[in-house]
Order: sequence, then structure tokens, then C-alpha cells
Amino acid sequence: MGFTDKTISGIILVAVLSVAVGCVKLPDNFERSTSFALSADDDSPLGTTVSRVLDSAPDDSAYLLLGGGLDALVARMALARAAEKSIDTQYYLLHDDEVGGLFIRELLDAADRGVRVRLLVDDMDMGGRDFGAALLDSHPNVEVRLFNPFSRESGRVVQFITGFGEQTRRAHNKSFTADSIATIIGGRNIGNEYFVADPDTAFIDLDVLAVGPAAELVAGSFDIYWNHELSYPAALFLDAPITADEHDERLAAFIDSVEAQKDSEYVRELQDSKLAQALDSYELELIRGRSLVFWDHPGKLLNYDDDSGYLMRDLRPYLDETLSELFIMSPYFVPGRAGVEFFRELRDRGVRVVVLTNSLASTDVSIVHAGYANYRKQLLELGVELYELNRELKGGDEEKEWTFYHSKASLHAKCFVIDRQKTFIGSLNLDPRSVVQNTEIGMIIESTEIGETIASSIEDKLDRLAFRLELREAPDGLDFLVWHGLVDGEHREFRTEPYTGFSKRFLVGLMRLLPVESQL
Repeated sequence: MGFTDKTISGIILVAVLSVAVGCVKLPDNFERSTSFALSADDDSPLGTTVSRVLDSAPDDSAYLLLGGGLDALVARMALARAAEKSIDTQYYLLHDDEVGGLFIRELLDAADRGVRVRLLVDDMDMGGRDFGAALLDSHPNVEVRLFNPFSRESGRVVQFITGFGEQTRRAHNKSFTADSIATIIGGRNIGNEYFVADPDTAFIDLDVLAVGPAAELVAGSFDIYWNHELSYPAALFLDAPITADEHDERLAAFIDSVEAQKDSEYVRELQDSKLAQALDSYELELIRGRSLVFWDHPGKLLNYDDDSGYLMRDLRPYLDETLSELFIMSPYFVPGRAGVEFFRELRDRGVRVVVLTNSLASTDVSIVHAGYANYRKQLLELGVELYELNRELKGGDEEKEWTFYHSKASLHAKCFVIDRQKTFIGSLNLDPRSVVQNTEIGMIIESTEIGETIASSIEDKLDRLAFRLELREAPDGLDFLVWHGLVDGEHREFRTEPYTGFSKRFLVGLMRLLPVESQL
């Protein structure tokens, strides 16, 4: 999700104050060349390792859950260092911060070794960074492209208003693939808050590292986006080519800034993580199983009427086949009428449904919470178990381990577990924006071990880490909500949204009246 409270406030302000503006133009995209994923090399060190892991079941893939932020970044760095032929990576957000710098430096180091690097970034977060993107693109082994770019002739917020339905639809995909044989997909963008490098804002998130056939499927999806008409070479957005002096000066400044971080506590923690040690000693334990990779076709951003390429159409049959239990983690959860009916059908069959989402206090997008709040009573009446994240979680040493429920701020993981046998991990939120507006990617993993691990972690920690919602009836016959949770280790009941003030609740109450659910 990219529309934070701050972004939405800016859009509303511009909508009120701005007058109509003329059409804005993008540069001609005729210089975009076509390229495709390089085939995996079974004789490379990475290929040899994967072949050994999958020797007895070559049609399977193997997986490592990446719950802790440190491990999630270490895994990306390890794949970049292991790559011999290619790195193909796509992100919705790539921040200009400490983690972003470390990430780009790994790509440059790989390119210096002769690895072909293709970096595709949605233009949502790239305002004012055209020179940096073009500078990276100037490396002979690196190509950088921006997806669904904004015009540089007008402000971005104005384009959100005048290009509503076009610029508001974004490529939300996140993937990192090395040599077409190992990939990481999940909920994380590239930025400090996704990898526990920000002391004030930490997201609870989940990625999965997959090796084998699953990686080849992700590589194929990347090619479709890379070669699509909405993919623009970064250099097209510079007014003039980068001079030799500019190149050398800016590149040296970037390298110096990353080198200055090498002695930071965060980088030391990365180097000392258990995953880093396991990778160095080749003692990494992977879980095997079959998988299917699904993604929205990028044409989804251009065509409102054709839903044949939608990821959710492929996922829905798996959800429909749920027999006994469905666990859902979604930071932005707006089921809509169709979703409520789906949950009704599950409950009528006796299926247990557990949903973990953000509370009003923990969410970074209040208007989406307003959309979700409209459905809470209906879901509780159906017997859906609703849990909302307790904002007051305290981080600790466990944050560096596998478990992903020890963070300080907000849920960002996108995952559901069907009957503890099939698990979806990806970029898809269960809200209209992800399902209809944006493009997404995700993977269904058929593994009882993974399904049991995640479902058990959810169930074991829910009462401690989230508020359980209850629907009660007042003496006057009206229903009201109660939140049950721990505060300083003691059980508490709340009859208003925990840790929120009147003004915030009042504003969200007004938002609930707005007819904007399709955009949430």
C-alpha cells in the first residue's frame, strides 16, 4: 500500500485548491529494448547447491521463510553475492535511505563482477531521483526502468487528481531473482522500516526465499513487466546526459556514504545474523514442496474491463476449497460485499476463519481502516475471528530470529494459510486496491510444514500481540464492539479503538461515509 495518511491528506488538499490542468506528456519510449531472463546454470555454485537440495524431486521447489527483517535483507544480499549471470529485481518502493543504499551497492558490486542486473521500480517513490536512477543505469551491466511513470512536467499530486484511474494504479509487485534459480518474494519493499533499520517505524512482514522451478516462474513474470509498454528506461527522464565529471563525483559520493555505514550497529547485526552464518557454512535448511506462482498481468493497469489476467481469479479456487480452517494476515483488509458473502459461505460449511489485520492505532493508512471498520460487525456476526494488532508491541532479541510477530509498529505481511496445508505469501493485500487496482505477485506453497509453522505462530501469539474483537449486545438491544488485549502484561477491555484519541476516531468516522471503497 502506498497511500499513507500524509499522501491522502495531500491529495485531498490539492483536489480542493487546484484548478484543471492540461494533459501531461511522457517521453517517447521508443528506446526501450527487449530482453529476457537468462537460463539457470546448473554448474554454478548456486545451481549446484539447488540441484543437490532438489536431487530426488526436481519438480519441487525448496523454501525458507524470512520473517525477521535482518534475515530478509541478509538473504537478498547473499543472493546478490552468489549470482553469476543475472539479477532481476522489481519493487514498488525503493527508498533513498540506509537499506536502500546497501541494496543498490550489492547490485553495483554484482554488476562489477559481470552480472547482468535489471532493476524495475514503480515510479511511485522515485520523485526527484531521476539522476540517481540514470546514474545506476549508466553502468554497462545495469539497466534501470521505471514502471507507469509520472510526467516530469507537472506535480505528482496534481497528476493523481487529473490522472485518476491511471496514475492511482500502481505495480505493487516485489521480487528479487538471482540466476533464474533463486528468488525472494513477499511483502517487503526496500527501505529501513521493512528491515528493522528504523527505530521508530518497524513493519511486521514476511517474505519467502524459493529455489528451483518457482524461481523460474518469477523470472518469467519479471520479463512480462520489463518488456511492457508501461516500462520506461530511467535515462529518458533526464534533460541532458550525465557528464563524466558528474558521473564520477556522484558515484564516489554514493560509495562513500555506503562505506561509512560499514561499522554501524545495524550492519554488524546483519553480518552476525544466524542466517548469515548458515549461508557462510552452507548449512541452510530448506523446506521442500510444490508451488504455483501467480501474478497480475501488467495490462491490468490499462484495462478496467478485462479481469482475465487478475491474480485473484487464479487464487479464488484455492480459497473456495478450504475445508476446515483459513488464517489470514493482511495489513489492509476491506472484504467488501463479495468478501463478506465468501466468508458467510465458509462459515456455513463450518470453516474456522481467523483474520489478523491492523488496528486504527497501528495502521499507516487510516482511510483503509475506515473501509474495514464498516464490515467488522458483519464479520463477527458470521463467527469470523477478528484480531487487530496491538501497537504497543516491544521489540527485542527475538526480532532477529525467524518469528515475525515482534515489532514496534504496524502489520505489513500478506499471507493466508488454507487448512495448514497450502500457504500464500506475496504482495497481495485483501482490499479492492490490490485485488482490482494494482498489480501483485504471490506464491501458493503446498507444504504442511510451512502451513503448520505459520498457523501455529499466529495462533500461539495472537492473544499476546493483538486485540481480539467481540460483539456485545447492550441493554437497549444495540450491538457494540469490545477489544480484548494485554496492556503492560494485564488483560484490558476497550470499548473504543485502543490507543486512539477522539479526533482520530471522529475523522475515521467521517471517512467511513465516503464512497471511495473501490480505491482502498
